[in-house]
Amino acid sequence: MNPVEIHEGEGPVILGLPHTGTWLPEDVRARLNPRGQVLADTDWHIERLYDGLLPGVTTVRATFHRYVIDANRGPDDASLYPGQNTTGLVPVTDFDGDPIWTEEPTAEEIADRKARFHAPYHAALDAQIQRVRARHGVAILYDCHSIRSHIPFLFEGTLPDFNIGTNSGAACDPRIEKAVFDTCAATGRTHVLNGRFKGGWTTRHYGQPGTGVHAIQMELAQSSHLATETPPFAYDEAKAEVLRVTLKAILERLAALAPELRA
Repeated sequence: MNPVEIHEGEGPVILGLPHTGTWLPEDVRARLNPRGQVLADTDWHIERLYDGLLPGVTTVRATFHRYVIDANRGPDDASLYPGQNTTGLVPVTDFDGDPIWTEEPTAEEIADRKARFHAPYHAALDAQIQRVRARHGVAILYDCHSIRSHIPFLFEGTLPDFNIGTNSGAACDPRIEKAVFDTCAATGRTHVLNGRFKGGWTTRHYGQPGTGVHAIQMELAQSSHLATETPPFAYDEAKAEVLRVTLKAILERLAALAPELRA
């Protein structure tokens, strides 16, 4: 199994898809407990939700599940949200704080997974960023995510439909942040900028506006496009089609902004 799928487009926008993969090596699957084998923390159907929205877009998608190793955590496993509940580079619990392993991975196994899965994904993502920036003078990385709207272990209450993360403005030009925020606000749906989710390691690591690389994360509440946030995590065509109108508008605005952002 190739750890990453790449589609090279000719435009300035790159979609990162680190959490849609569901593939597990057999030795990993065998050590997940019944709760872990549900794979509840997958970004269900996000690749389908964004498919075909922007001609010329580049996509970089991890095929492996985040329980193998989380492609949106730093290789040093530093916490993205110090002092708050979260999951690490190789999660030992699910988002509800419940154990997922019958036997937790060893340090040696984690190092092996870094080399086999994490490093190839980021090598591919970095290569596409460099290719797109060389072509356009700028690259806009839009990192695609989703999460259940109710997870008391991670946050109180109900998550907004649109959760925009820019590392508190450090990861992209203010015009990108404003374009995405304003497009979400115009829908009348719940939305927040740099709330509970400020952008993961991908956004924080690659978002370097001074070099012509801009990054922004969109964390969608799964209630916005799933029939249910519990198994079987079914895609809701009617909900999704409404949401896709907004996502298409966001990506089109980002593509249109690119010429103004050339370093």
